[in-house]
Amino acid sequence: MNTRIKLNQSEPAGYRAIVAMEQYLGTTRLSQTHSDLIKIRASQINGCAFCIDMHTRDARKAGVTEQRIYALNAWRDTPFFTPEERAILALTEEITLISQNHVTDKTYDEAAALFDEQYLSQIILGAIVINAWNRVGITTRLSPGV
Repeated sequence: MNTRIKLNQSEPAGYRAIVAMEQYLGTTRLSQTHSDLIKIRASQINGCAFCIDMHTRDARKAGVTEQRIYALNAWRDTPFFTPEERAILALTEEITLISQNHVTDKTYDEAAALFDEQYLSQIILGAIVINAWNRVGITTRLSPGV
């Protein structure tokens, strides 16, 4: 499968805007583990092979265990995730699948009870940015390297 278009070349200013948002998130308090879980789970839901490959590699390098990575798509049925991580994963899923049920009050309120407004905002922005990247990857047919 060949890449359809290289947005970084055909529309560099727009592409740099997404990169800038990603870089901004790297300066926030959003932990590496939380960021990795958001990126992997949204990418799994969206089916972005390029992003799944990239972010599972990054997560492993950052110390996320194989067990947690493998079980991420079944996180509700495992004891491997903290209450905070569960709230992040639930919120990420609802943001990613926003057309189905929007973000429910229950999911939002559970996250809001665990995080201050700034950190909750960073979680939300993290989910939004990876969803943008997933759409770039899928639409342009980015594929992971062998």
